[in-house]
Amino acid sequence: MPKMNMVQAINLAMMQEMASDETVVVLGEDVGVNEGVFRVTAGLHNAYGADRVIDTPLAESAIMGTAIGMSMGGLKPVAEMQFSGFSYLAFPQLEGHASRMRARTQGIFTCPLVVRMPYGGGVRALEHHSESREATYAHIPGLKVLTPSTPRNARALLVAAIRDPDPVIYMEPKRVYRAYKEEVPDEEEVLPIGQASIARKGDALTVVTWGAMLHPTLAAVDAVQEARGIEIEVVDLLTISPMDADSFVESVKKTGRAVVVQEAPRSFSVSAEVIAHINDDALMYLEAPIKRITHYDVPTPFFGRENYYIPSEDRIRWAIEETLDFN
Repeated sequence: MPKMNMVQAINLAMMQEMASDETVVVLGEDVGVNEGVFRVTAGLHNAYGADRVIDTPLAESAIMGTAIGMSMGGLKPVAEMQFSGFSYLAFPQLEGHASRMRARTQGIFTCPLVVRMPYGGGVRALEHHSESREATYAHIPGLKVLTPSTPRNARALLVAAIRDPDPVIYMEPKRVYRAYKEEVPDEEEVLPIGQASIARKGDALTVVTWGAMLHPTLAAVDAVQEARGIEIEVVDLLTISPMDADSFVESVKKTGRAVVVQEAPRSFSVSAEVIAHINDDALMYLEAPIKRITHYDVPTPFFGRENYYIPSEDRIRWAIEETLDFN
């Protein structure tokens, strides 16, 4: 199997889905001739032409409204928001129409579209370019929210998203775009939406995380395991909504201790939802309070200070060790 980074893996998913299904179209700002600001759509315009790889005006609301119309007309649009911070201009279309179409029409119509959006910090970007707002979209009934963490699961999840009959928010951790390579099979591979992955198996403690935070989490876990001679379980959510709560609830029942790691701000967040599920279904199994490592409740700082706010390997390791040492 060839080794790919996440950009190449996402590109492969779109290239192959467009080849096998002529109803799949790509649209967004600079996705065609210029091949995207991160080059994720490289080669698509040359392969499939301007009728299927569409350069749009700089108008997110128009991109989203057009994508909804396309999906209602029998196409499967993959719409790119150049950065997740720009996606809020499309929010009325997403919340008021895309998320409601199945319920509004009592199942007569669905809205099979994918909204790709690079999210998160760590690449020295400017304001509105580094937010981690997965909770904003996960809170809307009718939207599915995916956060891949590695090249291979990014490819397999995007294929699943394109084939899904309902709108999917596909949030790409741009910090991981070119940071890691992984073997990605040439043949078709699909991961089910709504199913988490066990990135590490263990019985001493459970860490729940997703997206770009998987990698510093694994580094912290490896360091603690080597120092203490224990095994720690790491649950990679992959899908934020619908959340696979059984995966981490059963893990916590086994380990009795839990840490949650997210890049987003602490308050009203996905980590809070994870902890609520644990409290609902595994409270009596806990041997220590649950800790969470998060971004602080402030606007994302400029790149000179972003390393102070993004959860680091050291912060994650501290939380793990504090939780292990609690008696």
